This record gives sequence, C-alpha cells and structure tokens, in this order.
Amino acid sequence: MMEAERLVLPPPDPLDLPLRAVELGCTGRWELLNVPGAPESTLPHGLPPCAPDLQQEAEQLFLSSPAWLPLHGVEHSARKWERKTDPWSLLVALGAPVPSDLQAQRHPTTGQILGYKEVLLENTNLSATTSLSLRRPPGPVSQSLWGNPTQYPFWPGGMDEPTITDLSTREEAEEEIDFEKDLLTVPPGFKKGVDFAPKDHPTPAPGLLSLSRLLEPLDLSGGDEDESEAVGQPAGPRGDTASASPCSVPLARASSLEDLVLKEASTAVSTPEPPKPPPQEQWAIPVDVTSPVDDFYCLIPQPAFQWAFEPDVFQKQAILHLERHDSVFVAAHTSAGKTVVAEYAIALAQKHMTRTIYTSPIKALSNQKFRDFRNTFGDVGLLTGDVQLHPEASCLIMTTEILRSMLYSGSDVIRDLEWVIFDEVHYINDAERGVVWEEVLIMLPDHVSIILLSATVPNALEFADWIGRLKRRQIYVISTVARPVPLEHYLFTGNSPKTQGELFLLLDSRGAFHTKGYYAAAEAKKERMSKHAQTFGAKQPTHQGGPGQDRGVYLSLLASLRTRAQLPVVVFTFSRGRCDEQASGLTSLDLTTSSEKSEIHLFLQRCLARLRGSDRQLPQVLHMSELLHRGLGVHHSGVLPILKEIVEMLFSRGLVKVLFATETFAMGVNMPARTVVFDSMRKHDGSTFRDLLPGEYVQMAGRAGRRGLDPTGTVILLCKGRVPEMADLHRMMMGKPSQLQSQFRLTYTMILNLLRVDALRVEDMMKRSFSEFPSRKDSKAHEQVLAELTKRLGALEEPDMTGQLADLPDYYSWGEELTETRHMIQRRIVESVNGLKSLSVGRVVVVKNQEHHSTLGVILQVSSNSISRVFTTLVLCDKPESQDPQDGGPATPDVPHPDDLVGFKLFLPEGPCNHTVTKLQPGDVAAITTKVLRVNGEKILEDFSKRQQPKFKKDPPIAAVTTAVQELLRLAQAYPAGPPTLDPVNDLQLKDVSVVEGGLRARKLEELIRGAQCVYSPRFPAQYLKLRERMQIQKEMERLRFLLSDQSLLLLPEYHQRVEVLRTLGYVDEAGTVKLAGRVACAMSSHELLLTELMFDNALSALRPEEIAALLSGLVCQSPGDPGDQLPSTLKQGVERVQAVAKRIGEVQVACGLNQTVEEFVGELNFGLVEVVYEWARGMPFSELAGLSGTPEGLVVRCIQRLAEMCRSLRGAARLVGEPVLGAKMETAATLLRRDIVFAASLYTQ
Repeated sequence: MMEAERLVLPPPDPLDLPLRAVELGCTGRWELLNVPGAPESTLPHGLPPCAPDLQQEAEQLFLSSPAWLPLHGVEHSARKWERKTDPWSLLVALGAPVPSDLQAQRHPTTGQILGYKEVLLENTNLSATTSLSLRRPPGPVSQSLWGNPTQYPFWPGGMDEPTITDLSTREEAEEEIDFEKDLLTVPPGFKKGVDFAPKDHPTPAPGLLSLSRLLEPLDLSGGDEDESEAVGQPAGPRGDTASASPCSVPLARASSLEDLVLKEASTAVSTPEPPKPPPQEQWAIPVDVTSPVDDFYCLIPQPAFQWAFEPDVFQKQAILHLERHDSVFVAAHTSAGKTVVAEYAIALAQKHMTRTIYTSPIKALSNQKFRDFRNTFGDVGLLTGDVQLHPEASCLIMTTEILRSMLYSGSDVIRDLEWVIFDEVHYINDAERGVVWEEVLIMLPDHVSIILLSATVPNALEFADWIGRLKRRQIYVISTVARPVPLEHYLFTGNSPKTQGELFLLLDSRGAFHTKGYYAAAEAKKERMSKHAQTFGAKQPTHQGGPGQDRGVYLSLLASLRTRAQLPVVVFTFSRGRCDEQASGLTSLDLTTSSEKSEIHLFLQRCLARLRGSDRQLPQVLHMSELLHRGLGVHHSGVLPILKEIVEMLFSRGLVKVLFATETFAMGVNMPARTVVFDSMRKHDGSTFRDLLPGEYVQMAGRAGRRGLDPTGTVILLCKGRVPEMADLHRMMMGKPSQLQSQFRLTYTMILNLLRVDALRVEDMMKRSFSEFPSRKDSKAHEQVLAELTKRLGALEEPDMTGQLADLPDYYSWGEELTETRHMIQRRIVESVNGLKSLSVGRVVVVKNQEHHSTLGVILQVSSNSISRVFTTLVLCDKPESQDPQDGGPATPDVPHPDDLVGFKLFLPEGPCNHTVTKLQPGDVAAITTKVLRVNGEKILEDFSKRQQPKFKKDPPIAAVTTAVQELLRLAQAYPAGPPTLDPVNDLQLKDVSVVEGGLRARKLEELIRGAQCVYSPRFPAQYLKLRERMQIQKEMERLRFLLSDQSLLLLPEYHQRVEVLRTLGYVDEAGTVKLAGRVACAMSSHELLLTELMFDNALSALRPEEIAALLSGLVCQSPGDPGDQLPSTLKQGVERVQAVAKRIGEVQVACGLNQTVEEFVGELNFGLVEVVYEWARGMPFSELAGLSGTPEGLVVRCIQRLAEMCRSLRGAARLVGEPVLGAKMETAATLLRRDIVFAASLYTQ
C-alpha cells in the first residue's frame, strides 16, 4: 500500500541543488561549493564577450531535451510579424474584356477607308483552355511558339464552327435522358442536392432540399394553371394547339443533330417545291500547263520575288494562283523546280507581313532548306527536335511532327500563318509516319492556305479532291508534262574486254523502249558467262558476285564514264554494308586533281575543327577523309551526321566524283548528278526481297541530269549476274508510280488530344481521313436522296392492316428473312469444297439472276478464272418472240404467296420450249438439286456456238441438246416448286454453326409463312404492294443513314477498343473525360502509354539520370540486339521492369480486343544500346563506344539524339504532374547526353 501511495516527484532543477559552481579565471576549470546559489566567476566582469553557436544552442534546448520547452506561455518562444491590412485590395477587379471593336468601312472599288463602325463582339470571355476560336486572347509569351498541352487547338478548317446555341442544341439532341427516371438529384462530386419532386411527394431523402417547398413563397400559380389547362383539355382549342406543338408529343431521340433534322423534315410533307439537286462539286481543278502565260507580267507587274532565270509555265501558273491566295498542288518531275513555288510563297508572306511554315519529312532536308532559304530571304527560322533557331522569323522550317504538335497545343504562331508548304507529299505513303500528314491537313485552320509539292503521282486529282472537300476550298493541281532534263537508261553487262566500254540503250530520252538493246545485252552476258564456264569449269558465277568481281565491274564502269565526261555519278546500293565495301574496295581509284585535293583538305579541316580531339581520330572520320581526298564518298544512315553533311556539301560543289549511297539520299536531297548507277534492281523492304517499284526507281533515277549543265541524264543498271527479265525492266522503268494511299491509323496521342476538347470528336477526324474519302465523297448526294425518299415516304398511303391483314407486316418480314437466309446458306455452299465438287458436269441447278428467275439448268462445263469458278450451263427459256417481255419480268409474281416463298415456283415456258447457254457465277446458282443428267457438254457447246452464226441459225439442235432440254422440262413439270435439293448438313457435310442454324431458321420461317392469315384476304395483293413499297423506301433510307453515320467508319471498332484500353488504364473516365494520366500522355511524342505508366509507377524516380537514359534507349533504338551480361544489376532490374510494364499494357490491349499480340507490343522495345548509352551518359568518349556494340556510328548518334528529345518531353510531363525531382533528373540526363560529336551543330545552320 505504501508503494502505491508514493508520489512521483519531478526531477529537481539544477538551481535547486545545494551546490554552487565557481569558474576559476579563464582556464576553463570549475569548482563546486556546498553552498546553494547561481554560478559565479572569479573574474571581475564575468566571461569575455563571444558569439554563441545558435544552431548548437537550439539543438540542445529544443531537440535534445524538449522538456525545457514551455507548455504554456509560448508568446516568447516564437516570433511573429504583424500583417499589414489593405482593405482596398478587395475592391480591385480584373478588367472586363472589350465588348466591341472598330471595323473599317472601305470603298468597294478603291478600298479607300471611308469611316469606322463599332461592332459588338460575341464570346468575349474566351480563353485558350476553353475555346477553339481565333478570337480568344493569346497565351503567355513563353508559350506562344510551342503552345501548351493543356490548351485547345484552333478550330480546324472545313468544319462548321458551332455557336453556343448549336452546342447546347446538339447536347440536348444527343443526350439520352428519361425525364421521369434519369434526372440527377445530387450533382457529381457534391454531397447534397435538390429534390425536384412536386409538393405532394413524400419527404425527400436526407441531404436533399425540396425545390417545391423552397419556391412556395413565390407566386407561380399562373404557370401551373396554364400547364394544367393545356394538359387537362385535350379536346378544346388549346388542346389542339397542345397536340400540334412539339411539347405534347414524346421528344424525338436521335444520335446526332443531323438525324433530328431529318426526322423533323420527314414530318413536313407540305414543302412548296422539291429540293433541287446540288450542283456537282469540283474541288480539284487541273491547270493546263501546255499553254503559255503571255500576260504574266501584266497580271503581276510587281512580283514579290524575282529570279535570275525565266520561270517555267507551270511555275508561272502556280504563282498566279498564289497571288489569288489559292491553294495549289504541284506534282512535278524531279528537278523540275518545285522549290520556286515555295520561294514565292515565302516572299509573298514577307510582303504581307504574315508567316509561312515549310515542312519536310526528314530532318536533313530541313537543315538544307534552312541554309538555302536563309541565304535567299534572311528572315528564316528552324525548329527541329533538338535545334531552335530564330523562332520569331517570318518563315519557319520544321518537320511535320513538330507542326502537328503545335496544332494540337494551340500555338499562337498559327494565328499569323498564311501558307503551309508540304514538301515531298508522296511521303504520305510511309506506313509509320504517313498518318502525320493527314492529321496536320485535317487540323489546319481555315485561314491557312496549303501548298503541296510532290513528285509525279497518278492520283494527284483524287488527293487534291480530298483536300478540297476537307477544307471546303478549291485546290489547283499543276503537273509537269516531262522532265526538263530527259533521261537515257542503259544496261551494263560487265568488264570483259569486248563489253567493258559498251552501254546497251534500253530506254531513250523520248520514252521509247528498245528491245534491240535488251537482246544485245542478254547476248553479250550469255557469251561472257559461257566463256567463264569454259575457263573455270561448269560452275556459273553467283548472281551477286564477290567483292573482287564488284571491284572489277566498278573500275571498268567508272573508267568508261570518266573518259566520256559523265562524272559525277551516284551509285545506289540497297545495303549499308555493301556501300562501305564497294567504296573501300576502290583503293586504286583517284579522281581528283591536286587543287581539288587541297580544297577538300581545307574544307575538311574547317568542318572537323569543331570536334574534340579524340572525335577527329574516329576510324570512320579518318576513313571518310581518305575516301574524300580521292573523290569518293559514302552516304547512308550508318554514317555520322556531320560526315554526311560534309559529303553532301562536297558533292554539291562537284568535288565528290563517285558517291555510294542508299535510297535515303534520293528523298528530297536536291543534289543532282550527271549519272546514276543502280547496283541492283532488287531491295529488301524489311520483310522480303523484291524488285524496285516504279515510283522508287523514278525517285532515284531522277537524281541524274543537272539542269542547265547536262543535255540528258544517264541511268545505268548493272547486270552482275544474269540480265533481268524484259518484262520486269519494262514494269520498273515505264510503270506508273505508286499512288498516294492513306496510311491513317488511330494513335493514343490523337485520341487523347481530341477527347480533351469537347467540340472535336475522334469520329470527325476519322470521317475526314483520306482512307474514308471514297465512301464519304458522295455524302451530299446521299443527303439529297435521303431527303427525296423522306418526302416520298410521307406522301405514301398507309397500308390497311386491320382484320385479316393484321399479320401482313410479319408476313413481309418472314419472306425477306427467308430469302436472306437461303442466300447465306447457298453462299456458304458454293464457298465449300463439297459444294464445288457437287457442281460438276450434268448437275441440275436452279438459276436465279437478272435474265432467269428460278429456271432449271444443267451444267455443261466448269472452268476457273482469276477470281472464281465459272459454270457454263444449259438453261430453259421461252422462244425469242416472247423473250423480251419475259426479261421484263411479267411472269414473276409481283405478290408472293406462301408457295412462291417456300418453294421456287419454277419457270415453265408458256409456248414452245427453247434453251440458251449462259456462263454462271457461283452467286447465280440459287439451289443445287439432287438430280444429275448424263449430258455430253462438249457436243452441246459446239452445236450451240455453231447455231449462233447467221449461216446456221435455223439449223435444228442435235439430239443431245434436245434430250437435255426435254429432261429439264420434264423435271420442271414434275416438280413445280422445284426438285429436291441437296441438304447442306446431311448431303454436303457442312457443319458450320451458321449453316445449321440457318437451316433450322428457314424451316421455322416456312411454317410461319404457311400459317399466315393475310393471304386469304381479298385486299392482300393491293395492301402488300403498298407495304412493300414503304418497306423498300425505309430500307434504302436506313442504308443511306448508315453510310452517313459514324457507324459506317472502318476504324470505329478499333477506336472503341483503344478508348477501352485508356479507360482500363485510368487515362479517361467512364464519361470520356481525360484524367491526369491522359494529360501526361498527351505531352509524350512516342510510346505514350509506356512512358506514362513508368512515370506513375515510380519506376524512374529511384534511378540516377544516366540509368534512366540507358533504360529509355530501349524505346527509341531501332537496331535489335541483346542488352548483354555486363550491365549493372540496377539496369538489369530496370530492363525487366520496363518489359513487365510493357507486357501489362499489351495484355490490356489484347483483353480489349486489339489485334496486336503481347509479344509484338513488347518486341517493339530494343535494348541493344543500353550499355552504350549508359557509358556515354557517364562521360565515355565516343571513340571508345565503338567497341561496346557493333551498331554503326550513325545509328548510335540518331538513337542518342532521339533519346534526348524523349528526356525533354518527360521533363515537361514531370513538371505537369508535379514531380520536380524526376523533372530535374530528366533535365540532367538530357544535359549528359548533349555533348561532343553526337550533338555537333549542323553545318547547314552555321
């Protein structure tokens, strides 16, 4: 008990102890006295002054022993600053938007300003995050160039910009709301709401305010009386008004505003006059370039730009249309001078003080055009993934992907834009990037005019028609007739003494194909190969030949071309490795003079001076320098970018005499040569080896022939092995170039960018794509026909379906369904193996096509064409005198009775029986009977064809024909409803579910049709015809509505699948609103889902910047490879985690129905350069990276450049989501990557 009652006392304070501390002088020694009291010192004035360590004092007082802190009276423990009150700041409001604007009034003829008029502005409260209008105020200056992923784009041209009223009307029409049950009482996200029930309704649920009780003090009785009067007096005058008003009938439900308008139109029968058919719209207008433009300088006395030469006719025509602010599509031959049109547009924009954007498909072409246009105009800027030069310039050069990003982000540059120039438009055929062109063309605003520059394409008018319909403006198509420098195409067969200097002409400058030259080349090659066999045995030389043979062929060819003064020459080789081999093999070839060597040396020294010392000693740099000194060059994607630019510049100066290049050199690089040589006519397109397409051959051959220097260009095809087939050569050289084809596909970035804007729909984007153009170009005609059918339907008399005719609609629908079911079963039969086997010679069939209606025939011959099988059949018919009315169809009953629907009601000749022989497609066979006749098909066919001649027309048929006709007639008389047919399940062994179910359904329908009562009514025929006419019109209207609706879009199912993927991953909600993860994905340039998932999974935050860069290289690396076993454990784990996230996304895609497998999705990642990028980010010199991977240096550089762009986009996304640590790491990673030769500035920009 004593222990429990003991009090716990606090520890004594130091000052309460019976001790006193005394300091002895300044020595730091202390003594304790047994006298209580405060510490003392032996010094007279205490300790000398010193500054105490505030940090240690704070730690001792507050952190080490918090018991010292006062529990109360904290006013001395914290310091406060009194806030200065400013009540007047509460009265300051932001300035209201200007409600009106001044509009100049001009004289209609002279344009003189007569005065100003104040005009009220609509929608003055717009902003970049709420509106697509050009009237919205500009955004911050820092975002004027690139825009912001959170901003809306500007309204695309060609779409009718909706007003606020239209949007509200559309929302009312599209929302499916039951105004009795579906009304919300609590708004989404709110805890309380309002109950809209009337007064007599029970007490509302907790949390709901009763609206009727809140409104009791207000006098609303008048409205209630009016409402009750209108509802309660349906028979009176007001009842008539109410019944006629739209409010009294149920609200029409519609999926879109167009459907609602059509339904309203269907009720208005009393139109004053039928609508006139719309005039034929012509959006693509071809321009005649054969007639000279004599009055060019009269029409344009002061051109915006003048050249040192006289423009061609097609250039003058284009300039005239540019002056009228028209859009043009210039499809001209290579080196014809398409750039002249672009130059005039740039000069015109500078004159108008507007801006121009010039887009190109590849970055190298952008750099070259920047140099050319800057030398010409001066005020030119460049925007690529890693370079931003003079963004304020009036002419901006960029890649198409950057323009797409600016359009989606609402860049204010678009406001001042007058022209967008699309160079190399035929690049739209690219499977990977072609969709970008279509997106940009669709998203461009209405005030921007379009200039399209392309090589010659066969469907230029069709493509221009699509753009014209898209933008609702005419596109003028200007094409050149022929090349300015004609080409001559030759074959070179080898370096034998007889033919080493001989070229065999195959296609002359006039376009004539010389078979004589082909046979001469084939003979020379054959003779040489036979000598080779005699000398070295029977073994023939290989098709491709080895390096030694290649070297001999090229030495012989180049020596011959050099003597003919046909250098410089471009040799196109379709392999990077073979390019290097062929150039390295010509060690003995020296094509430059001493002065040229000196010029090359000085140019190389000046260009390479910007590199660090170790980079100048790279093996590729040294090897290329040695080749260039001898006049040789190599150009492909494996070459370092700065070396490629050196080669291009030296080639344009004429110092590179022989250039070994891949196909990319021909894409837009305007560097013609005297001669072009094809190493082979076969290339590997990523999946298989194939011959060059005509468009590819023309693009590369077009590099031959320098305008103003060469009378003709020379194209030579090497025949190292056998001479190619003449048909293959003819197809390649004279075939039509590839058509412009849509590569439109749905991407997650496109879907998210459009979902975040309420007014734009992904369906609208799909409707306007080039792939949907063939089915959408007749939409105006469909709408016109639909309106006419609606009027016809309203004027039709309603069929009487009372009494016995009550089941008339069912009877009609049963008959239609039975016919469709039989067609489906018959189609499956003729597609099956057993069905085709049964259609043999002698088989009796029921024929049903335009000429014959349910007529018996016997198969005489079975043949196959390129599409399907053809059955030559003997068919019964009437005599020729009665053939015409028979074809018209009077024998066909207009009103089908049950026997007509259930059976076939075979055709029986009214008079003497006749016959004919016709060729049937599988679809013309309505039924295959069980009967087989023994016929001699060849004799019957021979006799029938003989009797078709006028000389033997009246000859009687032979006995075989007569017997077959009599047998068919006997069967038709014996089985009026048709002979028994082969059962598809039992006889033909078709076990397909649809066939089995179709047979059961057909038998059920036959029973229903036989039991119909309407056929016994005397009014049945007349009422059936009325119903059939009405139903046929409704069916056609449904078909047209389907073609005009979103449901007919080819990509609509894939769109729903991709939206489901986004919904499953949490990027959009159930209502389609883009969430935070979706907004982050919009900021990504590629691999948007994978990058966003990695960011939100915190898979990158714990890694160092160089490790993040190394992992992300798997997303941009294009060369497949294994990451290797030398990676650090963190990188190995990171690779596994990235692959796991990609696998999870792939599984979601498969679960949502997309046809891309998980393996294909994960297989898009290539981690072959992880170690290379990791060491580069850690500071390893580029010269040491070559030993880590066998990837060519140019591809490594391209990978690191794209990686730096990805790091920048991730940095922006991290800031958007509020991850400053990850944003700083991505900034550091981009800085670590951007150094030395990888990011050496382009020579074209210096």
